[in-house]
Amino acid sequence: MSETNETGDIQNEEGAAAPRMTTVERAELRLKQDEAIAARIQAGKSFDEAIDPSNKEFGPEANPEQVQMRVAKRAQMLKDGISPYPVVVEVTDTIPAVRAKYEGKLEPGQETEDVVAVAGRVLFLRNGGGLCFVQLASGDGATIQGMISKKEIGADSLKSFKQLVDLGDHLWLKGRVIASKTGELSVFASEWKIASKSLQPLPALHKELTEDIRTRKPYVGMIADENIRGMVRKRSRVVTSLRNTFAKDDFLEVETPMLQTVHGGAAARPFTTHMNAFDIDLYLRIAPELFLKRCLVGGIERVFEINRDFRNEGVDGTHAPEFTMLEAYQAYGNYDTIAAMTKKLIQNAALDAFGTLNVTLLDGTKYDFGGEWKEISMYESLSQSLGQEITPQTSVEELGAIADRLGVERDEVENHGKLIEHLWEHFYEADLGAETPTFVRDFPVETSPLVKAHRSKPGVVEKWDLYVRGFELATGYSELNDPVVQRERFVAQAKDALAGDVEAMDIDEDFLEALGVGMPPAGGMGMGIDRLLIALTGATIRETITFPLVKPLN
Repeated sequence: MSETNETGDIQNEEGAAAPRMTTVERAELRLKQDEAIAARIQAGKSFDEAIDPSNKEFGPEANPEQVQMRVAKRAQMLKDGISPYPVVVEVTDTIPAVRAKYEGKLEPGQETEDVVAVAGRVLFLRNGGGLCFVQLASGDGATIQGMISKKEIGADSLKSFKQLVDLGDHLWLKGRVIASKTGELSVFASEWKIASKSLQPLPALHKELTEDIRTRKPYVGMIADENIRGMVRKRSRVVTSLRNTFAKDDFLEVETPMLQTVHGGAAARPFTTHMNAFDIDLYLRIAPELFLKRCLVGGIERVFEINRDFRNEGVDGTHAPEFTMLEAYQAYGNYDTIAAMTKKLIQNAALDAFGTLNVTLLDGTKYDFGGEWKEISMYESLSQSLGQEITPQTSVEELGAIADRLGVERDEVENHGKLIEHLWEHFYEADLGAETPTFVRDFPVETSPLVKAHRSKPGVVEKWDLYVRGFELATGYSELNDPVVQRERFVAQAKDALAGDVEAMDIDEDFLEALGVGMPPAGGMGMGIDRLLIALTGATIRETITFPLVKPLN
C-alpha cells in the first residue's frame, strides 16, 4: 500500500519516495482509468466490477472510488445511448416561479393538473421501494421536491433513476404540481432526465465548509453555502448601483490599458511581464489614474472606470494582489466635491444592495452609513495625540526620534511625509471610523505626488482618506494639473526609487506632455470595490472576491 510522506511525496510499500507526477502524466493516468472503467461497462460488468476501489491498477494519484463510480454511471449512460450532457432539456418553468405560484396554496395531499418542466441540482436524494424523493435547487438557492413513482414512470425508469442519479447531478423533471402528504410542494414526475452528470461528489451540505474549499473551490462554496452565493449577488448589485449613480451624474465609463510601459498612479510595487512582439518589459496596472486624467485633458469632463488592478505586495484581510478598483474624475471639482460624490456612491450602494443605510454585518453588529460623516485633520490629530505641535516644517530627525521612542516601524527610505503617516497610523488607524465613516484630510506632500498643494497650508496637499471600522476605504484629491510641479514630484519619486523605495513612481513623460496640453481643475477619487463590500458586510477581502488568488498546492 502507498502513502504520503512528510514532504508530500508518494511512498511505495518499501518506504521509498516515488517521483512526483507532472500535470500531463497525472491527467493521462486518470484518462486511462476512465477508459478502463468504460471498457468494463461496455463488456457488461456491474458498477462494482468496473471500478478499482483500492486503486491497485492505477495507484494513489488516480481518481478515488466515489469518482470512479460516477464515471462508471456515465459510461453506462453512453452504452445505453443516453447523453450524460444533453445539448437541450425543455425547461418550461423555473423553480422560483413554481414556488411563487403555488407556495402555501395547496393543502397536504392536494394535486393539480398543472404540468411543469423544471431543472436543478440534486441536493437531497432518498430512494424508497416504489417511490423516490429528490430535492432540486436552482442557482439562487430556491428548492423544490421531486417525487418519482413506479406507478407514474414504470419499473424500468425507476430502476434506472436509482442506479444513475447522484447528489450533485443536474436533473430535469416534468410532471404535475402537487403537495405531498406532509404538505411539501412537489413535482410528481412523469419524465426525468439527467441534464448534467456530476463526477465529483459534493461536500457534506450539513457541515460548515472548510477554508480550503471556500478559497480553492469557490464554485463548490456557491452550491453549498448561501452566504457565498449571496456575496456574489451583493457584489453585483453594489457595482450596478455605482454605475447607476455615475450615469445619473453624467459620468462616462471608459477602459484604460492594463499593460503599461510606466507604472504610476499610486505608490505600489508592480508586477512585471514581457511583450515578445515589441521586446519590451511591461507593468500590470497598479492604478488607472494617469490615463483617466488624459481623458480630462481630451475633454471628457466626468469619467470613471471600474477596473482590475495588480500590486505585488502583501496579502491580508484587506489586501489582495489582484483587486477591483473604482476611480472617478470630475473637471472643475476638488477634494470637497469629490468627497460628497463618494458619500453618495456609498450610501446609494448600501440602499440598492441592502435596502438600508444601517447595514447588518456578518458578526450581527450594525454599522450606520447615514447622517453626518466625521472629518479630522492629519497634522492636527497627530499633534493632539503627541501632545506637541507637528507641522509640515517638523524635521525628519525630530519625527524619527519620536518614532523610535514610540517603537513605530520605519521604512528603509524615509522622508517627512512617510514618518508623519507612520506616526499617525500608530495612534489612529486601528480604531478610526469605528462608529461612523471618517474623512482624514490634508496629507503631507511627499507621499502624495499627484495631488494639488493646499490652498492655505504650505507643505500640505488637498487629499483625504476615508476610514470605516479601522481600514481605509477610499481616497480623494484635488488633482494636480500643473505640469511643472508634476515633473518636480516625479523627479522626487524617481530619486526615492533609486534610493531603494520599491513603491515609488517612475517619470511618465507622456503623461507630463498630456498635462502640458492643459487639464482643467478637477477632483478625483479611488475606492476598492472589494473594500466597499468589506465595509458593507463585515467580510474579509477573500470572502468578497469570487475567485481569490491562492497559492497552488502542487
